[in-house]
Amino acid sequence: MKKLISVIKTYIIFIFSIICILMVWQIASHLLGSDILLPSVFSVLKTFVSLFGNKTFSMDVSFTIYRAFKSFVIIVISSSVLGVFGGKYKAIGLWMNPILTVLKSTPVMSVILLAFIWFQTGTVPVFSAFLMAFPIMYMQMETGYKSLEEEMIQMCNLYGFTKQDQVIHYIIPSLTKSFIIGSKQTLSMIWKVVIAAEVLTVPKYGVGSKMQLSQMQLETGSVLAWTLVAIMLTALGDILFYGITKMIASMSNSKKRSRAL
Repeated sequence: MKKLISVIKTYIIFIFSIICILMVWQIASHLLGSDILLPSVFSVLKTFVSLFGNKTFSMDVSFTIYRAFKSFVIIVISSSVLGVFGGKYKAIGLWMNPILTVLKSTPVMSVILLAFIWFQTGTVPVFSAFLMAFPIMYMQMETGYKSLEEEMIQMCNLYGFTKQDQVIHYIIPSLTKSFIIGSKQTLSMIWKVVIAAEVLTVPKYGVGSKMQLSQMQLETGSVLAWTLVAIMLTALGDILFYGITKMIASMSNSKKRSRAL
């Protein structure tokens, strides 16, 4: 019962927060009195709904999702492997440090502009997202591996565990938390960088492309409507990621219970 009350209170606070934001927005729009500076909430919502009837809407959203997903897969695989090796072998960790420092210090816009010179328009968002989000995942996996208890590894060796058994039964479960945290942070970063890159490079299809075209035509309502689409994509990505991790955790727990029986 207490848990249910806590959940209800959380939702009430969340909804109240959104209402406050919308009220401030509406009041500011009324005071400014200009749709170019800040259109009303109802005007933006009307434009937002109309986007779904746009002929290229599905293509724009699909291409943005594809670029974000492609970046995510490349980053997760490469940075996880390198992060583990960086945590295990000191020489690799030292070699990666300057690269990570440069990547973390470089402004996002600089990366996007340079990538725009080097690659085709559609490749720029993927490349930019990779460079910006790679350090996040790498550092989580490197730190996670370094936090493994040496005593546990020695105990595994003492009891005759093979390297494969150590990886499956100790290393991977121990790195799961770092992997999930890094993946979630990486995913949030990717959406922002991909859409920012689309805004600057304006590929044929993309949410960011439509934002830029709307801005050029001084259609502030359309810019805000496409921004809502971007927010929805980010939120749906987080929800999907949360759902997948919960499902995997549930399956893992059920297997453990079945083995115990």
